[in-house]
Amino acid sequence: MALLKVKFDQKKRVKLAQGLWLMNWLSVLAGIVIFSLGLFLKIELRKRSDVMNNSESHFVPNSLIGMGVLSCVFNSLAGKICYDALDPSKYAKWKPWLKSYLVVCVLFNIVLFLVALCCFLMRGSLESTLAQGLKNGMKYYRDTDTPGRCFMKKTIDLLQIEFKCCGNNGFRDWFEIQWISNRYLDFSSKEVKDRIKSNVDGRYLVDGVPFSCCNPNSPRPCIQYQLTNNSAHYSYDHQTEELNLWVRGCRAALLSYYGSLMNSMGAITLLVWLFEVSITIGLRYLHTALEGVSNPEDLECESEGWLLEKSVSETWKAFLESLKKLGKSNQVEAEGADAGQAPEAG
Repeated sequence: MALLKVKFDQKKRVKLAQGLWLMNWLSVLAGIVIFSLGLFLKIELRKRSDVMNNSESHFVPNSLIGMGVLSCVFNSLAGKICYDALDPSKYAKWKPWLKSYLVVCVLFNIVLFLVALCCFLMRGSLESTLAQGLKNGMKYYRDTDTPGRCFMKKTIDLLQIEFKCCGNNGFRDWFEIQWISNRYLDFSSKEVKDRIKSNVDGRYLVDGVPFSCCNPNSPRPCIQYQLTNNSAHYSYDHQTEELNLWVRGCRAALLSYYGSLMNSMGAITLLVWLFEVSITIGLRYLHTALEGVSNPEDLECESEGWLLEKSVSETWKAFLESLKKLGKSNQVEAEGADAGQAPEAG
């Protein structure tokens, strides 16, 4: 027994074809939107590629760009099919291919749904990418004279100013690396020598941060150095240094920015997916309703359209049986090929 059977007359078939034609062209616009979102996300990730460890995070924007292009192609073709469905002579050329096209549409909807889920699940991989990338970027902050790294100081400073953040997890990350270049250190100074000797790796570590960590909303001039020494500054308590510095780490700031961006893109993609599913269902009803017309010359006759020719369980069983038959046929062909090679070997 057919699933969700609906009766159609000529008027209903025409309205269905016209409605699907309009929906398909709206889906073309939606495909352009998905393509634009993927391109925008890719550009935003490229901007901060210097503080990202690898290119794994570009899977989602690339997928959105690809699905946007496919959406435009498939829906343009479906719009043409729905337009030709009103004319039996034009529809005849699409009739042999429509069933295969519907299968492709179902596969497209499945992939689109998975891409929407990836938008929500990308946060984990992006977090590890940013953690290692920011750590390396801070390590190379002082290498302003090294080819290939001379831009890192500017990149980190602009990042901390734009996103109002400091360090990887917080401003104390700067205490653990030498972010001041050796060219700006006076090695004849006793303080500099003592700090370098006190470190196992011979690095010059200070309890200070770059200027880009300063919070301009602070009522007092920014304190960058000797942050943990209360006696070095008047009326100062290092437990409240957040008044002068950005407290949030840049990894959390970037994750929040990209997370909200991808959540919005995932929600939009899900809406487009629902729209695409409704179009696929409509195409299925149009296909079966036109197939059910007993006399093609009598356009006024009624016909029946359905979603599935059999029930869900029967359809699933038929699908499994077809897979088994396909597997057996491949096995027989393989055995026949082996049997044909055996006499030659003898």
